[in-house]
Amino acid sequence: MIWGKGLETNDIAHRLVQRLKLRHLALLIEIERLGSLTKVADLMAMSQPAVTQALAEVEQVFGTALFLRSSRGMEATPQGQIVISRARAMVQDMELLSLDLQAHSLGRQAHLRLGVIPLVSGKLVSTALRATRPQGQVVSVSITEGLTETLLEQLRDHALDAVVARSSPDLNMKGLRHEALYAQQPRLIASRELAGRLGRRKLDWAQLQDLDWILGPRNTPMRRQVANLFLRAGLLEPVPSVETSSPKLIGELIVNHSRAVSVVPTEIAEELVRVSGVAIVPYSFEWGLSPIALFTRMAGQQRPVDKLFAQELKRVCTDKTVPLERGAFFY
Repeated sequence: MIWGKGLETNDIAHRLVQRLKLRHLALLIEIERLGSLTKVADLMAMSQPAVTQALAEVEQVFGTALFLRSSRGMEATPQGQIVISRARAMVQDMELLSLDLQAHSLGRQAHLRLGVIPLVSGKLVSTALRATRPQGQVVSVSITEGLTETLLEQLRDHALDAVVARSSPDLNMKGLRHEALYAQQPRLIASRELAGRLGRRKLDWAQLQDLDWILGPRNTPMRRQVANLFLRAGLLEPVPSVETSSPKLIGELIVNHSRAVSVVPTEIAEELVRVSGVAIVPYSFEWGLSPIALFTRMAGQQRPVDKLFAQELKRVCTDKTVPLERGAFFY
């Protein structure tokens, strides 16, 4: 296998071990992010000639150009894009190493970086985390909340160790694997007064269409499922009065607006009943929402803490004695 101008792969590996430094990786990441050697020099407190020389050193190590100058600034070559992708992962792995060491110094076994989408019961995640005790020791955890695609990109870049999110055939699964955990069922929620009125009538999608809807961002799986519910009734999707995926905001908006409604998964609806004072409208309907899944990277060896968390999360999802509907959220 050949890289660059006739440079053998083994030669590259030898040069990387002997000459590549972490500061080189940070330099490449910043050049790609800022697109300007001058801006990188200011950020890293270096002169521009020093930045230029450092880039030349890195390119010599790899035996190929990693950036090209254009009217838009510094742009990564195809080889540069590969190197920068790996550089991000290596820098993130070093950050995890420092977090693991810090956790150990505090008497904890390791540090776990977890990504979670908003509409997942926190009870599910927190129960699994409480049981994740490698060698009987607790772990420290950082939790990032966001949309599935964003979290998976961070997982791919090694910024996260695992992601609990919604599976979908449309997702970019390059370098990733997933295991389905459980399916979510829909519930219509409203203020107690409005839920009482709606509950005394038959399900009428035309009537519901005229209410003030709180929906997730456009093109998210939840939003598409709500649109499909109306389409099956021969109606267009209602125009939302508010777009948000935050369970906390959904609950607050509904209890403070007499005409506001939303469709959320069952465990989220039941939690909002307890926490925010919303009510569940006793309608029964089905959707084709993809299941919640655990996503991890395919490459690399998993740490014991990663394997244990996955094991405990799957146990919680299959244990019918765990009252997930009583869960909390990560706000």
